[in-house]
Amino acid sequence: VQLVESGGGLVQAGSSLTLFCAASGLPFSATIMAWFRQAPRKEREFVAGISHTGAMTRYSDSVKGRFTISRDNAENTVYLQMNILEPEDTAVYYCAAAQREWPAARSISPTDFYDHWGQGTQVTVSS
Repeated sequence: VQLVESGGGLVQAGSSLTLFCAASGLPFSATIMAWFRQAPRKEREFVAGISHTGAMTRYSDSVKGRFTISRDNAENTVYLQMNILEPEDTAVYYCAAAQREWPAARSISPTDFYDHWGQGTQVTVSS
């Protein structure tokens, strides 16, 4: 299994950026996908997750209304559109995959929910 993130970079506050995660070696259309991030000296935190078909999404409170997760099952790719970026969004962003059913009640935010991880892409937002 490979998850390869791209699209990170250095931007100014208020800007937009789109991250990409290309997946291979797994049944992508049967896999929950998510984005996490980890800032220096902080724990890895959930950002957004999307169900197998894209019909359902979940977001952390800190990005709700600014970030949008989406997926293209024909291209085995998941996206994270990030708008109105803030310096607090600076982190390494990771793509994650979980080969399980979308939980009706259980949270999808714990890191141990996920089976596979990418290497990450750096996002730096300057003030």
